[in-house]
Amino acid sequence: MSNPKAEIKKKVKKHIPKDWLCELRIMYRLGMESVNDIKRTGLGNIVIITTLVAILTIFGAFFRTALSMSSFAHELGSILEISVYLKDNADAAQVKQNIKDFEHVETVTVVPKANSWADLRRELDLPDMTNPLPDTLHVKVDNTENLETVFASIKKLPAVEDMSYAQDVAKKINAMNHIVNTITVLVLIIMCILTITIINNTIQLVIQSRKDEIEIMRLMGVSNWYIRLPLILQGAFYGFCGALFALVPLELVESGLGHMHQFFMVPVPAFTQQIVVFTMFLIGTLFGATGSFLCIKKHLQV
Repeated sequence: MSNPKAEIKKKVKKHIPKDWLCELRIMYRLGMESVNDIKRTGLGNIVIITTLVAILTIFGAFFRTALSMSSFAHELGSILEISVYLKDNADAAQVKQNIKDFEHVETVTVVPKANSWADLRRELDLPDMTNPLPDTLHVKVDNTENLETVFASIKKLPAVEDMSYAQDVAKKINAMNHIVNTITVLVLIIMCILTITIINNTIQLVIQSRKDEIEIMRLMGVSNWYIRLPLILQGAFYGFCGALFALVPLELVESGLGHMHQFFMVPVPAFTQQIVVFTMFLIGTLFGATGSFLCIKKHLQV
């Protein structure tokens, strides 16, 4: 059931012209309230921001490492191939086409048995004899996680005699990738809890110090958001500053991973640093504002 008073209020507000100068004054006032609240916190600001820098640095380091590990896994996965050995009467071209139709298959290369035999005879001193080698197909898969699936599908083809691939290496790559991704998610969850708890306690102290002032504003009919917003901005400020100062240690992590990529000749994934920096600022600011909002909701009935 609609509230008649609320409906009338909406209609009246629609016909009231907006005073943009007044809106700017309000925004300025809210900003100054946030600045004053930060000043009231005093040296506590340094402790809060330093703690957030440590938390965001740990998250940024794990997130950046996870992106590099994914890149390494992809590069190693592109090197790993499934070797498919065909029967004597098999049509290599037809089998190649059948395998290319499978999901997750990127490329299929045919190695005729005559070429394999010629290469082997160049490397080893072999007597004249009939070529015992089969036609071979080298199959590349889009991701190491899909090697087992593609392997099982190819094995069902009647023209296939035998198959092989570096199964142990593929499993180790996938395990390593899963471990790093899992740790990154756990760090994110822990970081979320710690950030919200720290901001929550800080804003609670600010609320206690301004308790009388807030009560007077409420009695005067001041908008709830006018009371809330400066405190939310204060929490967002702490998160933003934490992310900003965390860029310094993160640069060392970036440099170290860059040297590792260079040593193993694996290209650095595109836009990784930008993605990590953006994510850190987004998460820091968002969690800071969320911590403030939850504290306000808990300690203020506004």
